Amino acid sequence: MDQGVERISSEELSRLMKATASQIRQDLNHFGGFGQQGYGYNVKSLYNEIGKILGVEEAHNIIVIGAGNLARALVKYNGFSQHGFNFCSLFDIDGALCGKSVNGVRIRAISEIEDYIKTRSVDIAALTIPMDEAMDMSDRLYKSGVRYFWNFTNMDLELPEDAIVKDVHLLDTLLELSYRISSGKKTE
Repeated sequence: MDQGVERISSEELSRLMKATASQIRQDLNHFGGFGQQGYGYNVKSLYNEIGKILGVEEAHNIIVIGAGNLARALVKYNGFSQHGFNFCSLFDIDGALCGKSVNGVRIRAISEIEDYIKTRSVDIAALTIPMDEAMDMSDRLYKSGVRYFWNFTNMDLELPEDAIVKDVHLLDTLLELSYRISSGKKTE
């Protein structure tokens, strides 16, 4: 769409996505008929339909627990807002940070978190805190009504079944790259 392409075939999509054209057609047909045989897909319509499937046509409010370097990097990245993810507030235990802002997002005292959640719509809590604090904080957030967690703590959270946790294990991704480097050197 950014390149001005108005329509695209499943074959063209397959080359871009490294998947078979048949699989792309089957996957898209699972959600409804978006294309026309012999014509392909209208790129703008397909973009909008995929946005609906992913739920990004509506805004999702995110709070970040912890205001360290990782949290600040997340809040500063403007790509999230382009897809409907709004960072509303950061929370931290460091009183010296409270009242400051990162990319227009205010840092608040962790003691304010329950009242904040009660008075505002919070969809997702991003945890960027030390691992040993993660379970207590996620319990606290869950009891306050948060059900969706973006977890950067490297701690597997044990929450009730209706909580959805997406873990981001940074070390695991580096280990995968290390493996690929190592296995690539063995085949040379």
